[in-house]
Amino acid sequence: MLVEIVSCLMNLVLSKWSLVAGILVYFGYKWSTATFDIFEKRGLKFIPPIPLIGNSKNMVFQLESFSNFIKNLYNYFPQEKIFGLFEFRQPTFMLRDPELIKQLCVKDFDHFLDHRLMLHEDQDPLFTKNLVSLKGQKWRDMRSTLSPAFTGSKMRAMFHLISECCADTVSYLEKEVKDEKALLTDTRDLFTRFTNDAIATCAFGIKVDSFRDKNNVFYLSGKTASDFSGFRSLIFLCLQQFPNLSKFLGLSLFTKEFSTFFSNLVWDTIRYRERENVIRPDMINLLIQARKGKLKHEQEECDQEGYSTAKEITVGQVIDQSKLDEDDLTAQCVVFFLAGFDTSSTLMCFTAHELAVNPEVQKKLLQEVDATYEKLEGRPLTYEALQNMPYLDMVISESLRYWPPAVVTDKRCVKPYTVRMDGQSHDVKVGEGIMIPIIGLHHDSQYFPNPDIFDPERFNEENKHNIVPFTYLPFGVGPRNCIGSRFALMETKAIIYYILTKFTFEVSEKTQIPLKLKNGGFSVKPEKGFWLDLKPRND
Repeated sequence: MLVEIVSCLMNLVLSKWSLVAGILVYFGYKWSTATFDIFEKRGLKFIPPIPLIGNSKNMVFQLESFSNFIKNLYNYFPQEKIFGLFEFRQPTFMLRDPELIKQLCVKDFDHFLDHRLMLHEDQDPLFTKNLVSLKGQKWRDMRSTLSPAFTGSKMRAMFHLISECCADTVSYLEKEVKDEKALLTDTRDLFTRFTNDAIATCAFGIKVDSFRDKNNVFYLSGKTASDFSGFRSLIFLCLQQFPNLSKFLGLSLFTKEFSTFFSNLVWDTIRYRERENVIRPDMINLLIQARKGKLKHEQEECDQEGYSTAKEITVGQVIDQSKLDEDDLTAQCVVFFLAGFDTSSTLMCFTAHELAVNPEVQKKLLQEVDATYEKLEGRPLTYEALQNMPYLDMVISESLRYWPPAVVTDKRCVKPYTVRMDGQSHDVKVGEGIMIPIIGLHHDSQYFPNPDIFDPERFNEENKHNIVPFTYLPFGVGPRNCIGSRFALMETKAIIYYILTKFTFEVSEKTQIPLKLKNGGFSVKPEKGFWLDLKPRND
């Protein structure tokens, strides 16, 4: 009898908890799918979502690379100019039409002013206060404050610092190869060490030798902070999709040690220079000028800038010096450091790989390198000479098309908007996002014939004018394009030139052909790394 009573009570308890669990599952399901009828109500095609994770399954479970993920989304409705998808619960508009991209991101930019990341400003100041994360008028004013620091004339003044880093890198490689026929090289390691040293001297005014001091704190900090793979990619997803939950959990992209290191580095340098009246043509000096209100917009000279260079658009007022606090300036240094460390080195790695697997392209580039070297008569490379290497620019431009380090960009609607096209209209509400699939456009045969062929001739004088506007977006689109495009192109072209004066890039036994990208994460990385032979030139 007692056993029966206990059994009955247990069944009642289990039934009660089963009922509670069932109710929680039901309401969890309803919550996770509550937004899934948005596009249907607005008469727009959309990719069928999965409860809670929407259309992000392949990224959540790391089933494909981020590049392929975006490319496959882009190709889901190949005949549509715009369609809907869901990042978890968030409705997002995918733009496939270049005219539509121009309309929303340039002509009607005020409606899509911000990026979608909605972190609380006090949650992670070095991330939330940088130029990429700032919103509204704060972004406008910071962009206007910093844009004079990235003009062609400022790059020219800074170029000798880049040239010295390039020369040091090649000198190290020559000592490493010695009498060997070739030097097996992890080009990812090579180029991140180069960009680390370049950023250290050009941004912070400090001399770092990452080839001889392998574990210097500057390099290790950059390597850790720029790694968005594994668990850190999940943190980034959580920060992007669930900002309130992220704040409650205390999630942050940067460790306290990293934030303290960079804050001390920036402000110790600024205070020393102001105290000792030290002037040096680097980013710290430009920020000091901005802080004092001395950094002014100036008329650009007519440089033969690369095809990929993002054009600057005035968007706001220069910030008064009293409104620039320590976190403001440190945040700009951090984002400049991370962009220079990771995305620029990624561009260099893919460029070197394509030169190795396309020897006819490398041969033609070597002819231009040799011609430039002879004109200089043994003198170091100059900014002007670099700007007068059209084939090098064509190679870099094609590398950015084929392997854009930023495969997608986004915008957030800040004012109600209606998309009108082909006799139809679709509302975009405040808070909803739009996605511009850079990798999809770059590999669309409608815009780039034989898109899976590496062909620099797409960007020669005869052909580049045929490229449909707003289909080639390696540095983003509209007023929120990459402010540092000139710097990225300058250092990439310079190091490729310097290496090719002494070496050629050759396929090694460890080179993966064709290159396959690693699944998961937000970085563009090959699954087996970047491996090439550097072969000394004996001619």
